[in-house]
Amino acid sequence: MDSQSESQYLMHVVERPRPVMVRGEGSYLWDESGRKYLDFVQGWAVNALGHAPREVSRALARQAELLLTPSPAYHNAPQLELARRLCESSGLARATFCSSGAEAIETAIKICRKWGARHRSGAYEIITTLNAFHGRTLAAMAASGKPGWDTLFPPNPPGFRKVEYANLAQMREAITESTAAILVEPVQGEAGAIAPSVDYLIGLRKLADVHGLLLVFDEVQTGMGRTGSLFAFQQAGVLPDVVTLGKGLGSGVPLSAVLVNERANVIVPGDHGGTFNGNPLLAAVGCSVLDVVSKPAFLQWVRLRAHQLQHGLVRLASKHHGTVRGQGLLQALVLDTSNAEKIRDDCFERNLLLNAARPNVLRFMPQLRVSAEEIDRMLELLDESLCAQRETSACSSSVTQTTTVA
Repeated sequence: MDSQSESQYLMHVVERPRPVMVRGEGSYLWDESGRKYLDFVQGWAVNALGHAPREVSRALARQAELLLTPSPAYHNAPQLELARRLCESSGLARATFCSSGAEAIETAIKICRKWGARHRSGAYEIITTLNAFHGRTLAAMAASGKPGWDTLFPPNPPGFRKVEYANLAQMREAITESTAAILVEPVQGEAGAIAPSVDYLIGLRKLADVHGLLLVFDEVQTGMGRTGSLFAFQQAGVLPDVVTLGKGLGSGVPLSAVLVNERANVIVPGDHGGTFNGNPLLAAVGCSVLDVVSKPAFLQWVRLRAHQLQHGLVRLASKHHGTVRGQGLLQALVLDTSNAEKIRDDCFERNLLLNAARPNVLRFMPQLRVSAEEIDRMLELLDESLCAQRETSACSSSVTQTTTVA
């Protein structure tokens, strides 16, 4: 396949290297020439179970022979089962499904506005945070705090106020009579794996309670085991009113969800829907993914590998004058120069796939079953690339020998 000629038919929505990926397995991708890449992007944290996981393919095959979709007008068994299991494991009361994280955020926005109209005298504003990423639909972009997005598609949907992330004082000052909800990521993912203190999440819950607001956590990237617990909010001991899920929930297929407590359960027939929402094909996949990621032994593995990855990155940061931040298997290396894209591209030539989240930030989102050896190999290749960028012959890869035996 000639990617250069074929790509003339694609809209230019993202910069892509020329090779065409044709196969994946676990932590690896292969292109059409047979070249093998170690993948620490994994679909931007989508592939919780790695490329082509057997659990997903088997669930698809079984369900495809039974029922693809009966229409959202009727119940189907996988949807009911997935809703029950997500609610029981999260401590929330109700679930609805859609196809993408942005759709889940749109649904959450509807819930907040409906709730504000019913319980806060028509309040409709949602306080979000600077540098937040909530998706690419118009309302999700308006809710996001990504620099420059407010100028792309004016006029922007109103109703969003933004404050500094992890700043409770600013959040408190932004609350008005028009405020219906607070919407935050427990860890800012696209901004470069910025993890706040536990006190911040606890403080948000207290603020929402004191002022009678809904608290919404966007766990599209952090949910489904990514941070070492099934949901990131569980590590803070905080229960939100609304949670959005996506990415890892489908582990490669387009599936997302919104969970609410009874307080936020305000959607009624006619308020919301979608042709493919909760279809049994994808809901069956969600059940199979939850079978894996909800097991205590699996989450313990994620924590072990996260410890290894973080400590390996800390050693590289010490060697190359950077810093490390993140939570679980969502980590970032903050560089002392703005050459993250150059390092990403150099790593690509070394058969390593990384994400440049910001000009000076590399983000690491391996599959949750990543091995100790794969982490060591990534660190070794990254060290080589960092050394090459600095043109330092004295660099040694010995710093990357960080294998932790589970």
